[in-house]
Amino acid sequence: MSIFHNILNWLDDVAYVWRKELKHVFRDEGVLIFCIVVPLVYPLLYSWIYNNETVHEVPVVVVDQSNSQESREFIRMCDASPDVKVAYHAVDLDDAKSLVSRQVVKGIYFIPEDFATRLNRLEQATVSVYCDMALMLTYKAIYQTALAVTTEMGVTIKKHLLGNYTARDDLVATSPLHIEEVSIFNPSGGYGSSVLPAVLFLIIQQTLALGVGLAAGTARERSRYSDLVPINKCYSSVGRIICGKSLCYLMIYAVMCTYLAVVVPRMFNFIHIATWQSLLALLVPYLLACVLFAQTVSCLVHYRENVILLMVFVSVPLLFLSGVSWPQSSIPSFWQGVSWIFPSTFGIRAFVRLNSMGATLVDVKHELICLWLQVGFYFAMACIVYGVEMSHARQHVKERLEVLRKKREVRLLLKAKKKGSES
Repeated sequence: MSIFHNILNWLDDVAYVWRKELKHVFRDEGVLIFCIVVPLVYPLLYSWIYNNETVHEVPVVVVDQSNSQESREFIRMCDASPDVKVAYHAVDLDDAKSLVSRQVVKGIYFIPEDFATRLNRLEQATVSVYCDMALMLTYKAIYQTALAVTTEMGVTIKKHLLGNYTARDDLVATSPLHIEEVSIFNPSGGYGSSVLPAVLFLIIQQTLALGVGLAAGTARERSRYSDLVPINKCYSSVGRIICGKSLCYLMIYAVMCTYLAVVVPRMFNFIHIATWQSLLALLVPYLLACVLFAQTVSCLVHYRENVILLMVFVSVPLLFLSGVSWPQSSIPSFWQGVSWIFPSTFGIRAFVRLNSMGATLVDVKHELICLWLQVGFYFAMACIVYGVEMSHARQHVKERLEVLRKKREVRLLLKAKKKGSES
């Protein structure tokens, strides 16, 4: 009977903390924005921007100093490609650079004066390509188009020199080994399909840390420790506070995770081949780890603005450290160790492999084990953090009671003096 009574008390304490935290979430505009509005709007914004996946008809300027049949053929073939559009012709390189500096074009094709002469002498000719490196996609389109056109022109020249009688002889002589390129895991070769799944999972961690940290910073800034640690109800166990707060954010982000991991990829036709069982097996430990990580990190926040500076600053490095935007094998060992601190590292890797590469739960077993280890580690860390906060809250309550006691004694003393003077 006593065990049943303790369980009921524990559940009652957890429910009390859950209700209190839920009220804070919906009363604080900042927490409401980070926990609900941002996860709903940001994925749509990013997905809409990168929905085209690839760029086409990138404007370039041509400086044709050769003015020959061969140079004009090169220009026509570049203009006929789907990725490049010859928008301008410049007299010299300085005029072309001015167009790039004004962002009228994104690159330059410079054909030297001896281009046709070298080709007719059977010497190697050169075409210089100048690209605006501010955007990787435009650079890729301009450079690869020039590379493909020069390769095709080289094959045509080689066919004329061989003097074969059949097309089969030309094909064998110019391309003895046929290579067929197939893009796996990203058939369109688009930027959105390769990077946005990682961004979606990173949004979960970052918005949780921002929301929880903002609420903690508000409580400390206003010296409202009862909002941070409700000691008047759950004074006997820090675990009840952690469970109650975690339950609040788990309920909110259960909906957000479903929206980010299931709805958004289908809305914008990104690759989504994972089963719901695999996603559930991943989302449960990842969400738990993110919630407990956010509560642990909240100990660093003493003002509302601190958490924004902290978490926004590390967002881009965390995307690189996940191994999606930058090869995992090229990341130094030290920074790989740093990346293990964050749940997003293992969550992003597992989600990309499950949802984009067709992996099974066995293939991401290492990531799932690491996430569950982070759940245990950050639960212990959150208990330590809130244990310290509880001691601060008790000290704050004692100081407040001491101040009230002294004020009451002063009032009683003044009242007694007043009665004595009247008598």
